[in-house]
Amino acid sequence: MAPSATPHPTATRRPPGKPHSEVELDDHYLIALAKQGKKDAYDRIVKRYHGFVRLKASSYFLIGGDADDLIQEGLVGLYKAVRDYRTDRESSFRNFAELCITRQIITAVKTSTRNKHTPLNEYVSFSQTPAASGGEGDATLDELLPGPSAHDPANQVISSEELHSLVTCLSSVLSELESSVLSLYLDGYSYETIAERLACDTKTVDNALQRVKRKVGAHLESRNVLL
Repeated sequence: MAPSATPHPTATRRPPGKPHSEVELDDHYLIALAKQGKKDAYDRIVKRYHGFVRLKASSYFLIGGDADDLIQEGLVGLYKAVRDYRTDRESSFRNFAELCITRQIITAVKTSTRNKHTPLNEYVSFSQTPAASGGEGDATLDELLPGPSAHDPANQVISSEELHSLVTCLSSVLSELESSVLSLYLDGYSYETIAERLACDTKTVDNALQRVKRKVGAHLESRNVLL
């Protein structure tokens, strides 16, 4: 009897007649590496889909912001796609990424429209964090993704491991406090809740997120990932 072939590590079960494309297999491989904390893999995904993000962003207008703000929101959506994607799903990564990117951009646009008299930097974005204030702003970054809903497929595949994939990816540059604050922030918690959970004040939370912002920017620049 001939020995059975060993499946590709990123291969997944699919109905007959629906083989993976080479690009999809490569996406799955890079996603698996990114979730293991491989920074080069995440950077390659960003580079591969950056043009797609720009194209999506070009279809929208953000009150109080510019094209770069929407591109940043789209990249946040791409991150969430990497974080939440499961290879055992019917949807290809590209389709799932398109959903996540579009949702993030639309949420940013809706937020800016609903609060058009408030400066853009009062709201969550990948490059700016809201100043700690007693109140709660709309967390565009939550979902870090365009406002997910309970019946949205993307919400049904979130695991704690995937949720912290970016934090893991940046583990070499973030302090323990920064990682904890970012993790809770990406979960959509308010400054007040984060401060309560970490036994600190909201100013400490805001300062930590500002440092994360700078470190993420420096990291992406060092990896030649254009924002």
